[in-house]
Amino acid sequence: MCPYSDMKDNPNRMFVSAGYQPIFRELGIDAETVFDHPSVTCWRTLPDRQNCTLDADLADGRHVRFHVKRYAPTRRVPTPADADVQGCRQLESASIPTATLVAHGNLGDGRSFVAFNDLAGYAPADKLIERGRPFESLLQPTADLAARLHDAGLHHRDLYLCHFMAKVEGGRAELKLIDTARVKRLPGVLTRRRWVVKDLAQFWYSTLKLPITDEQRLAWLARYAARRGMTDAKPLLAPIERKARSIARHDARLHRARPDRDVSIPS
Repeated sequence: MCPYSDMKDNPNRMFVSAGYQPIFRELGIDAETVFDHPSVTCWRTLPDRQNCTLDADLADGRHVRFHVKRYAPTRRVPTPADADVQGCRQLESASIPTATLVAHGNLGDGRSFVAFNDLAGYAPADKLIERGRPFESLLQPTADLAARLHDAGLHHRDLYLCHFMAKVEGGRAELKLIDTARVKRLPGVLTRRRWVVKDLAQFWYSTLKLPITDEQRLAWLARYAARRGMTDAKPLLAPIERKARSIARHDARLHRARPDRDVSIPS
C-alpha cells in the first residue's frame, strides 16, 4: 500500500495499492470524498457501518467495481478499517485466498473506510446452492479451507457459507474467504477450542436452511477433521450442534431487531 497523498498537515490518510492509484486519481476520490462521491452507492446501513459499491466507467473503456465499507466515527484504535486490513494481511500471509485490498484510510474525525476489488465470476456459496448448485461440489473445498484457516492459527468469527465466495468451473470450485474484519489469531490453548467450535457451528448453522442433508453435514465435518489430522470428528459434533442452536436463537433476536441486516448486495 502506498499513500495516496503525502500532505503532512492533512489529518486524513488514504492508502491505495499502486495499481489502483491512477483510478482513484481519475475519479477524484480521496479519503474524505469516499463518503460522498456519486460513484459510491450505499446499499445497506447499519449502526456501525455502511456497505457500498463503487462503480465507474474509466476513460480507457474499463468498468471497475469495488466493495467499500464506510465506518462510523470512533476513537477506538485500531479503527474498524484497520481490523479489515489486518485480517486481510493475515489471510494473505497464510496463503488463504481472499479479495484484493484496493484502498483503506482513516479520517481525522474518526471515520474510516476500506475498499476491496470485486470478485468477478464468484458468488456466495449459499447463493449458488440456492440456485441449484449441489453442495457436493462445495463440500470438500469449504471443509479444506476451514481446516487451512485453523491450521494457520486463525479463526473467522463469522464463518457462514455466505463468506465463502465460490467460482465453479469444470466441476472444480475455487474459493475466497471474505469479511476479513472478522479474522483474528486463535487464542491460547485454554480457549482455542471454543473459537474453533464457534467457527464450525456457524458454518453448520448456515447449512440448515439449504438443501443440505445431515449426511452431507457429517461428511463435511469428517473431511475437515481428516484435513486437520484428527482421527475422529465425533467429539466435535455435540458442541457444534449445541452452539448452532445458540446461534439460531441469537440470529432470530437479531433479525427481529434489525431486519434490514438481511439486505443482499446488488448484483
